[in-house]
Amino acid sequence: MKKSIIKLENVWKIYEMGEVKVKALQGLDLDVKEGEFLAIMGPSGSGKSTAVNMIGCLDVPSKGKIMLDAHDISKLSESDLAQIRGRKIGFIFQQFNLIPTLTALENVALPIVFQSVDRETRTKRAAKLLEIVELGDRMEHKPSELSGGQQQRVAIARALANDPEVILADEPTGNLDSSTGETVMGFLQKLNRKEGKTIILVTHDKNVAKHADRIEFLKDGRVIKSLRRKGD
Repeated sequence: MKKSIIKLENVWKIYEMGEVKVKALQGLDLDVKEGEFLAIMGPSGSGKSTAVNMIGCLDVPSKGKIMLDAHDISKLSESDLAQIRGRKIGFIFQQFNLIPTLTALENVALPIVFQSVDRETRTKRAAKLLEIVELGDRMEHKPSELSGGQQQRVAIARALANDPEVILADEPTGNLDSSTGETVMGFLQKLNRKEGKTIILVTHDKNVAKHADRIEFLKDGRVIKSLRRKGD
């Protein structure tokens, strides 16, 4: 049986806005296994974004536990969380978030800078990753010289820069047409099946979610339904 890589246990997140308390998560339980491809779905306001922040060590819960490799990280400091994020989790966002003044190669190499790796090694690794996402001929191009699909593939390569165990993809096809989105999802599926990466995908699009092994549906900050792909 595969071990849990990330586990949320009765996680609550309450935001205080003046006199009003907003319960973004209300006792969320989620168990993500090593090597799994999980999709999280739900309408706007269901708690998807807050769940992403918890899973990605971008925020801490108001109460409950977040276990990463069996260690409770829910009460760690921001600097400790940042270290975990840098080593364990790669992020892919809807907006690509590439630095416009840097080339594709420099964008991919950037996360490795913070891991005290020498320049030559960084450059070689970034070049190899761009080859993997079939952008070996676009390494010296800046984001403005790339299509939306190419920019998202640069973002995928950047997410892999420090060889993380988990890839967290937040609406990764939201700014792409359906055909390009399918290509990007194909790359994520390949990373899961051939490289063994754990993929956690957040989407509102059921056509995107169908690529996952399991879908968890959120409403009012908790899971209301789970679906597994046939054959799993």
